[in-house]
Parts: sequence; structure tokens; C-alpha cells
Amino acid sequence: MARLDQFSASQAAEGARGFSLPGTLAQRWNACLVAACGLAVLLGGYAHRWANDDALIYTRAVRQILAGNGPVYNIGERAESSTGTLWQWMLVAGSAVPGVADPLRLAVALGLLLTVAGYLLALDGTRRLWRLRHPSGALLPVGVLVLLPLRAAWDYATSGLETGLSFFWLGLCWWLLVRARGGAGRTDVTVFVFGLGPLVRPDLTLVTVVFLTALWVVERPSRRSLVKWACVAGALPFGYEVFRAGYYGVLVPLPAIAKEASETQWQFGFDYLRNTVVPYHLWVPLLLLAAYGAATALRARGQGRTPGRRPDLRDRARQADVALVGAPVLAGLLSAFFVAKVGGDFMHGRMVLPALFLVMLPVALLPYGRETRVLSAALAVWAVACAALFRPPMESPEPRVVYDSHRVYQRGLAHPYPTSQAVHVEHDLPFTAAVRTAQRAQERHGTRGLVLETVYDEQYPALPLAPHVRAGLAGAEARLGNAGAVLPLDALAVDTLGLANPLGAHTLPTRRFKAGHEKPLNRAWIVADLTPPGTPLPAYVDPLRVRAARHALTCGRLAELQASVRAPMTPGRFFQNLGGAWSRTQFRIPADPVAAERQVCGGR
Repeated sequence: MARLDQFSASQAAEGARGFSLPGTLAQRWNACLVAACGLAVLLGGYAHRWANDDALIYTRAVRQILAGNGPVYNIGERAESSTGTLWQWMLVAGSAVPGVADPLRLAVALGLLLTVAGYLLALDGTRRLWRLRHPSGALLPVGVLVLLPLRAAWDYATSGLETGLSFFWLGLCWWLLVRARGGAGRTDVTVFVFGLGPLVRPDLTLVTVVFLTALWVVERPSRRSLVKWACVAGALPFGYEVFRAGYYGVLVPLPAIAKEASETQWQFGFDYLRNTVVPYHLWVPLLLLAAYGAATALRARGQGRTPGRRPDLRDRARQADVALVGAPVLAGLLSAFFVAKVGGDFMHGRMVLPALFLVMLPVALLPYGRETRVLSAALAVWAVACAALFRPPMESPEPRVVYDSHRVYQRGLAHPYPTSQAVHVEHDLPFTAAVRTAQRAQERHGTRGLVLETVYDEQYPALPLAPHVRAGLAGAEARLGNAGAVLPLDALAVDTLGLANPLGAHTLPTRRFKAGHEKPLNRAWIVADLTPPGTPLPAYVDPLRVRAARHALTCGRLAELQASVRAPMTPGRFFQNLGGAWSRTQFRIPADPVAAERQVCGGR
């Protein structure tokens, strides 16, 4: 490890001139430092514990699986509403344990534990990185000081979403890569873990590719071993992809289609990055670290080549060092690039945190020395100011809104720690009251009804359900997680934004105000799909569009899309879905039912 040798030697010399610890004492100091950082994450995350409405989307799918209805959001409609596949199934496994009554509480607790474990693995990986050639040196907290004081990091240590699992997987990948560089660990286990990225989150496929490439540079496997790597890394993701295409009829989770994850929206994406960087003055620590990295690289380059080693071995060692240190940095930059490309998110900081976490991995801890003392002190000053003073805005200005979602939910639910399903469900919302009224009518009179979200400040109307709808109760609401928690599992929770609604997901975007909320489903589609002809309509539902929607739902590719998710699952249906998954994933219709009718049915 030529470059690490040079860097470690310079740091050791600086330490000898200023301060040094005996080997055993230095190791204890480093272990305590890692533990202290993990404790800080635990305390900060626990103090900010909460659950997002999107976490309730996960938990309804979990409850459906545990009830024996399959991995669906609604009985009778195969829609993959969970972006994090592995997170969904981990919650299923955890909720199956006797005594676990609320999957949402489990999601909050498990997310916090995984976040802490991810930080511990990441820091221990960095500690091992410097032990490779400088085993007795003391380390200082540097890059980790950039992560610990961020309010967004505390918020998304919980939230009930898959972010905690993402941190854990990223930390584990780094830890395994460092061990591989040191000649320890089992390669097949490392390759298998690296391959899980697409199942943690689809966008983490980028990280999988970068880390597998780095492992190849470190180990230089034979062609036969490469084939084995491909099988070990790809077996589970590929197998699940086949299941997804055959069962759901598309190639990606439905939220990826609803959010048009393949689109390019640079302006909104860079605004989203600025929404994270500017409030915390993140440019200060990033510039300090960039200057330190540039100075270190120039010094290492100026020390020249290490004599006494065969050129081929020296070059391979140098390449392995570059791959080891560069892999998380490159993966983090690519992740940030992807977030900017797709237009960011509406939750402050959430999609930036994994990229920042990756970039900080090689410098999370650095060997004690004159320069690192100064750098650590400067970052500590910024960290204290950040933790004490810097706060993100509650809501960013238009044209693309970004919320501090944690504070929004605290205020909206009037609860400091909204971590249970009961807190979300018991809050007095108009939709909740309308659903409960419809439930009482069903119990007393057998009335089957659709509670339709209104666009005005009035009571939610209840419309009759068509005979072909097997459920006795349905509710259409934009807050999908809340709707899925309020409505029983045998009722239909109709998503008006497409995250769990195949019809809505395959419409074209009509607004750009909020990421992931760009496809508000015209109420005419819902009425046409779920109510009988001749149903009296609310004033805000256009009867002409209802007639157009009823016709469009029977035509061509739109009818085939509906059949792919609603027809009984048989071997024939599975292979038909599998064969058409690519074209079905690309299929889009206009949001306006009249225009959609012209497209799928032909004619005027």
C-alpha cells in the first residue's frame, strides 16, 4: 500500500513530534472514539424519533403479508408500494415475532438500531483502514463531525423508512471492503452483501457497481472467480426481479414509475441539494476537507516512488489503495449526481444523507498529527454551531417545495414523538371521520361505499361501489399511508398520487410543485373504475370525463395493464406479465381521461 505507507509515515512523524500514545492505549482510545460516536447517533436519533406517513405505506403491505393476502397494498390488486424491498421483508420477519403488535413502532426502533450499527461499522472500517499500516496510532474524529450535528441525520435515524437500513448496508459494505484489502474476510460473503444494493433501494445499484469494481481491483480475481462473483452477487436481486416482473407486471417498484425516476430535472435537483447544504453551512466543512485532501495528495505525490519493490506489485498496490479510498467517494458523488438528476425529493436532506455518508467514510477518522489536530478543531467549532444554531427551513419556497418533514408531522399530529400507528390514525382528519361514518353505514345497513377525497373544504362524499368491486369499503386519499392505516385490510385504499395505484402511476405528470406528487389522479378515473354507471357525481367530477374514463379502461393497453394486476395469478398470467414487463413499465397515458381515451381506444 504505497500511498497509505507514505501518508501513515508522515502522520506518524507529526505525532512523534507532538503527541503519541502507547499502542494499547491508542487502540483503546480509538475503540472508545468509535463507541462515543455511535452513542451520539443513538441519543440524537432517539431524541428525534418519529414516523413518516410513507412508513405507514410499508406497514400496510407488511400487515397484508402477515394476514396471508400476499405482498400487496390492496387485496385483489398487485401493486408493489414498497421502494425498499429488503426493508419490507425485514419488517415482515420482525412483526411475525410474538408480542410485536405495531409494525410502525418496530420500523422506528429497527431503523434506529440499524443506523447506529451502520455508523459503528463505518467508523470501525475507517479505523481498520489506518491500522493496515499504522497499527499503534491514535485517531481523531474528522469526517464524522460533518455527519453527527446535522438535524436531518438525527431525523432519519428513525422515520420508519428504509434510511436506517441504507446506512447499515453502506457501513457494512465499507467495513467488508477494508477487510478485503487487509486480506481478511470471505470474498463470497462480501460479494453477496455488495449485491444487495438494489433490494435496499433501487438507486443504490450505483453503489453496488462501484464497490464490486473496487473489490475486483483489490483482489484481481480470475475469470472463473468473476463468474462466481456474478452468480453470488446477482442471484437474489435477479431472482426477485423475475418475481417482480411476473407478479406485479413491471420491472421496478411502483413508486419509481409514479416518481418518473428516469427523468432529468436538474434545476429542481440542484435546488434540493442547496436545501441541505445552505442551512447547515455545509460548504465550510466540505471546503476544509477538500483542501486537506488536496494537500495530502500533493504531499504523497511529492514523496515519489517507494524503492525496493517490483514495479508490477507496487502498481497493483497503488491501484488497490486508490480503489479502496476512492470507491465510497465515487459512489457518494454518483449518488448525489443521481439525486440531482431526478429532481431531488420533498423531504429535507433525506436523499442527500447516504451520499454524504459515503463521501465521509475514508476521512471519518484520521491519524493524529499537526494538520489533523487543526482540522478536527475547526470542524468541532462548526459542529457545535451547527448542532446549536443551524436549522433547516420548515418549508422551502416555490417552485419546488421541500419540507422539514419531522417538524411538519410533529405539528400536524400535535405529538412530539409520532411513532405509533395509533397516533397517526387517531388524529382528527376529515378523511378519517368520513371513513368511520362509511364504516358505521356498512355495519348497520350493509351500504358499500367509496369515500372520495374532495378538492374543496367540504365533507368527503360517499359514493356507491360497483358490483365488480369485491371490497365493501373504499377510500381515495392523497395521504396514502394514513388512508392505509385508517381503512381495514379488506377495504380498498385508493392512492390519488400513484405510489400504490397502477393506473395513476402510469399517467403522465401534470405538475412539478412537489417531488413524488406530480401525478394527481383525476377523480373521474376513480369514479369510473369503482362506481356503477349513473352514479350521482360531486360537482367537481366532470361527467364527460367519467364516460371517457369508463371507455378507456376497456381499451387496448390500458385494459391489459389493469388485467396484469387484477387478473387471478396463475402460471399463465405470471409468464404473460413477465413477457410484457418491459413495455408495460414504459407505458404512459395522459392524465386527462378524454385524451387517454383517444390514445388507447383510437378515434376522436
